[in-house]
Amino acid sequence: MSGFIGKYLENGLGNLFYFLFRSIVGLLFMQYGAQKLFGYLGGAGGSGGSVELMSLMGLAGIIEFFGGLAVFLGLFTRLFASIASVEMLIAYFMAHFPQNFFPVLNKGDLALMFFVSFLIIAKYGAGKWALEKVFREEELF
Repeated sequence: MSGFIGKYLENGLGNLFYFLFRSIVGLLFMQYGAQKLFGYLGGAGGSGGSVELMSLMGLAGIIEFFGGLAVFLGLFTRLFASIASVEMLIAYFMAHFPQNFFPVLNKGDLALMFFVSFLIIAKYGAGKWALEKVFREEELF
């Protein structure tokens, strides 16, 4: 890589930036699961309640909370990022796209941002700093 940014990425800052990216995406995603499963942060629909566990929203909450936690920690990162990206694509087309074509109008922009973020994480995996690297030399998934 050449140029100003390439110089820093080659010197190891790329590992730090990717670690921060993966961690922040995982933690943000966990918050949505915590809302659905535990009623935290305003709860499901802002009512302070939680969703029924054996429902589509319950499944989404499980994927969001535990998938976000796994991505944050760097455990089975590619697997959970792949599952989360599929969930976000399904959520977009089920809940947002029928309302309007444009994401900014159908409020689906966040679902699409998570979708793309998880695609990136699924492609690049856990990175250098991950809990899975403590137990194994290479990623399992």
